[in-house]
Amino acid sequence: MIHNTFKNGPEGWCSYDYHASMVDQGTNVFILTTCVRKGGVNDSGYVWSNNTRWSADTPERPLSILPLIFYRHWVNADPINVRDAEMSVYLRGDQLNLDGGQCLFWVLAHGTRWHMNSRPLTVAEGSWAGAPNRITLKNKEALWHMSWSGDPEKPAPLDTVLGRAHSYGFSFVGFTAEVTGRLSMADFMITR
Repeated sequence: MIHNTFKNGPEGWCSYDYHASMVDQGTNVFILTTCVRKGGVNDSGYVWSNNTRWSADTPERPLSILPLIFYRHWVNADPINVRDAEMSVYLRGDQLNLDGGQCLFWVLAHGTRWHMNSRPLTVAEGSWAGAPNRITLKNKEALWHMSWSGDPEKPAPLDTVLGRAHSYGFSFVGFTAEVTGRLSMADFMITR
């Protein structure tokens, strides 16, 4: 269904820098990742972002950082059904200090974000791991955590979000201080 090789550029992947103190009660700032066309897994392309491009998204519970984020409408793509699909990705950290935090995959639709907190992802320090992270996006709320909803009284259920995902990405959660360093991603796939 989806395969980002980063051969020709960042393919729409950004970092999220949340600014709640702005005059308009919060401004969404998306900063395009840097694409490197060689040096990834099997000398493929990859993208990276670092702590100068992300900040804590304070409305999220728990507090989250969204270092790698993708909205399908950015590339004129429709929402997709990712129920029971497999997500596969290589993640690399370079002097990445999560300060006790974890890296998770998340999906967003209908103004509600769910993090798959049952399957923290491995971020290999200073190199690409021998095998990618692989998780099945099971449609079971016990495996996920609803971290944010634009309508807290009526958040979208997981089944609805997975059925029409229009955004997805990676988050840092559980950190006790500012997350610093660089996060890189190569060979991102969602398949059925």
